[in-house]
Amino acid sequence: MQSLQVKDYMNAHPVTFKADMAIEEASSLLINSGQLGGPVTDEQGVLVGFLSESDILAKMLETGYYSEHVSSVDQLMRTDVLTMKPYTSIVELAQTMLQAKPKVYPVVGDDGSLLGTISRNNVLKAIDCSIKQSFHVTTKTG
Repeated sequence: MQSLQVKDYMNAHPVTFKADMAIEEASSLLINSGQLGGPVTDEQGVLVGFLSESDILAKMLETGYYSEHVSSVDQLMRTDVLTMKPYTSIVELAQTMLQAKPKVYPVVGDDGSLLGTISRNNVLKAIDCSIKQSFHVTTKTG
């Protein structure tokens, strides 16, 4: 299982946001994507932050209450983002996920460019698939 890498299980086409995007637009993108959150990138595709459902929820409630646009992505995004490299081991990431609480991690290249995202669900699928393959091989040869 150590040979499983993030790049093999990541979402290479995540929903992404721009810092100057209105939060209402970001909310619509997130809803339509079915994802839990997404990276915020600059014009060169370099990660500058992360915006999640929970980041948007409170602000959208406020927006609905006051019936006016109240913020943009750069006012809500987190800039202290935990990221993964594409060559990170799935096992290492799973151990990190047990300690840190983000459900989705941006995957970035060594130059900081966004390559995709990986979620707890992606990691669970990778481990599940590996265990099933291992069990299948063991039972066939055993």
